[in-house]
Amino acid sequence: MAERVDSKTVALSDPGTAGDLLRAAIAIFGQKGFDGTSTREIAAAAKTNVASIAYHFGGKAGLRRACAEAFASHIGALLNLEALPEPTTPQAAEALILAIVERFAAHMIADHDMQTSVTFMLREVASGSPGLDSFYDQLVVPAHSRFCRLWETATGAPAEAETTKLMIFTALGQILYFRIGAPVVTRRMGWDALGPDETARIVDILKSNITALIAQHRRTTP
Repeated sequence: MAERVDSKTVALSDPGTAGDLLRAAIAIFGQKGFDGTSTREIAAAAKTNVASIAYHFGGKAGLRRACAEAFASHIGALLNLEALPEPTTPQAAEALILAIVERFAAHMIADHDMQTSVTFMLREVASGSPGLDSFYDQLVVPAHSRFCRLWETATGAPAEAETTKLMIFTALGQILYFRIGAPVVTRRMGWDALGPDETARIVDILKSNITALIAQHRRTTP
């Protein structure tokens, strides 16, 4: 028998039974919620047996945590904030913020596979589940803190100021809206889908909004 997989090492893109279970669970948890989902449903969707959930993840609760950790790891790898240089001028910080936003928004909006993962994570956040703790500690705190430090360099506003923290949540929330509200956006805009061209237009506006906010706060910051 193969060695048991450590759930923390399973990624959204991993092949094999553990990866299949992870992707199936994210889809069904997102659609029906944790309590409304049975392990039998997940195993059937992953084309494996129920016992494999306990083997790979220790049970349904462990699988849920692994789903949240995999989502956080996926977004963390996409942003790759730890590998980015620390800018020393306001102009360099602004350019880096815009580059990160462009990469994140293009992926989040244009990659339709993200809808399933985002739906799952929104349920976890709304319910205050253990998955929220993993998501918050693994992704939100380090990513949001780094954006706040970049904002401080770009504007002079303190990174830990309440306004700065809210500003970053506002900027990133715009991106999430276009993923969550894609059906509303496409219907109102008369688009068939959020493809590369539509996404590029959205990203241009997002970047313009952030540029304007930086300029406004750079002027008003003592």
